[in-house]
Parts: sequence; structure tokens; C-alpha cells
Amino acid sequence: MEEQAAFPPNAFLKWDEEDDAVFYIPPRFVTHIDDPAIAALRDFYRETLPPGGTLLDLMSSWVSHLPEDVSYREVVGHGMNESELAKNSRLSRHFVQDLNKTPALPLADASVDAAMICVSIQYLQQPIAVLAEVARVLVPGGALVVSFSNRCFPTKAVAVWLRLNDAGHAALVRLYLEAAGYAQIETHVLSDGSRCDPMYAVVGRA
Repeated sequence: MEEQAAFPPNAFLKWDEEDDAVFYIPPRFVTHIDDPAIAALRDFYRETLPPGGTLLDLMSSWVSHLPEDVSYREVVGHGMNESELAKNSRLSRHFVQDLNKTPALPLADASVDAAMICVSIQYLQQPIAVLAEVARVLVPGGALVVSFSNRCFPTKAVAVWLRLNDAGHAALVRLYLEAAGYAQIETHVLSDGSRCDPMYAVVGRA
């Protein structure tokens, strides 16, 4: 996309340029943030995601951190490891796709009420194209929640992410969302990191 051309040419390079599919072959049945950060994210999801709606959990794994006491019409999961997605009991259906190779989503226009990307935005090499696709499948006014902490697989995170601190990450995600056409963009500090992993969420509306 033309918007991504505004970034330096090396902004979305990674240390490990091997095919991502190779990295994700072994399933990782672990959580990438600690329990208090997960609880903070779950509470935020309870406040932000529409009960009874259709959700898209993009770049998901074996857990979605959705509140257990809230039901949704459907939760569509996406990820890079079939075993992880199959183990995720909150997903109604799922698909495996390398978004760095194919940003287009196999979903209909305005078919999703809200979407989430949890602690994974740092791995996208075409973030604006992917987020524009999420905007396409969201209903008008539907929310995308992009959450992140200070953890990552550094060899697979893009260069621009590794050069920034938490505030810089929030500003970068906001820039992605603006370039992808989102409105009403808000940044939320879910945990400041004083007692647990820091946790942030940037929310944009399609």
C-alpha cells in the first residue's frame, strides 16, 4: 500500500527472514503475558467486545483470553499453527494463513462485529494492508482491539517495533490504524507494568 511506503525501506525487515511457517511448526501451548495482564485484558474485552456478536480473533493461538461468562454468536480464529487453533475451545471455526504473504482475509465484507489482535501486531510485515482487510470485514463502527505488552519473539518482530519503547509501540499502532482508515482511535493502559507485565490496547473503529 502507498501508506506503508512512507516508512523507511528496512522498517519491516526481521532478523530471521526464514519462512514464518517454519518458525510456527511446533505448537506453543504457553501464554505470552502473565496472569494479571491476562486478567486486565479479559476485563477490557468484557467492556469493549459486543456480547452475542461475531468476533475475529486474528493471529490467535490456543487461548483467546475472552471472558468466560460472556457468550458470542461466533468466534472466528486465525493463526499459524493448526494444533494451537484446534485446542482453542472459544473458537467456532478457524483458518491458518500467513498474513505476511497473503494479507487478504477469506471473510465477507461487514461480516464481523469486532476483532482482536493480541500480542502479535509486531510480527506483521504488511500491517496497514492487514488492518485495512480487518476494516473491510468489520461492520460499520465495529471495533478492532490491538493489544500488546513488552514481550515478543525478537527474531520475528519487525525492525521498527524493536527500536521503540511502550509509548512508541502505542504511537506506531495508532499510525497503522490511521493509515488503514480507522476512526475514533483510543489508547488504553490496561497495566502500567508496576506489578505485572505492562499491557496496552489501541482501539480503532471501522
